[in-house]
Amino acid sequence: MHSFVLLIWLTLCAAQDARQRHIANALTLGVGGLAAIYVLVTGHTWLGADAAQGGWAVILALLLTLPGYALKRFGAGDVKLMTALGLATDGTHLLGVFIGAALASVVWLLLAPKLWLHMRQRLSDHLRFIAPEKSKKLPFAPFVLVGMLLTLLWIH
Repeated sequence: MHSFVLLIWLTLCAAQDARQRHIANALTLGVGGLAAIYVLVTGHTWLGADAAQGGWAVILALLLTLPGYALKRFGAGDVKLMTALGLATDGTHLLGVFIGAALASVVWLLLAPKLWLHMRQRLSDHLRFIAPEKSKKLPFAPFVLVGMLLTLLWIH
């Protein structure tokens, strides 16, 4: 059930990032706050890891995203998204999501030029920020969603 909630949240973030190249603070900070409250009340993350593992996942998320933010490869929303995800999961899930997101982005960069030609105009207009010609700085959240799906299939 908790994995399902995370997937819904990541789907909302991915849709907004793909359409607007922005993730609202209500989505990132809101879920991060809820995850923090959940950890404080129950002593474990949404996916059942100890609170300490969630804390280490937050530190790991910051270590993996802040350099990209400093180099302007990640936006602030991406940093907040991964930090909230770390607080809701654990280090294993977080690393799995990063690896899955990296694989998904490589596959997208290879397949997008061919797929984009066959997409309906309305869909390509909605997803304009992941167009093949925008490949220098793609929205990160759609790939995080794919990474989470791959991680959940792998781990569970």
